[in-house]
Amino acid sequence: MVMIIPPKYAVSEVIGRMKQWTASQLRKKFPFLGQVYWREAVIWSPGYFVSTVGIDEAKIMKYVKWQQRQDSGQAKLDL
Repeated sequence: MVMIIPPKYAVSEVIGRMKQWTASQLRKKFPFLGQVYWREAVIWSPGYFVSTVGIDEAKIMKYVKWQQRQDSGQAKLDL
């Protein structure tokens, strides 16, 4: 995902809220996730990549594609 976050918002807060909201929505739409992730109420991995000024779009897109390949082994969901 490539996003533009205005400087007045903390990147970590925006990412945290986005992951929290989407995890909640996924749990509502797919109740079986409660069985899959029964030990912890966690759906998303704890990490994320953030780059600000100084890296070009091609490098960002290269990373996004790399991450997609890394995640290809995870369960696929039709949203």
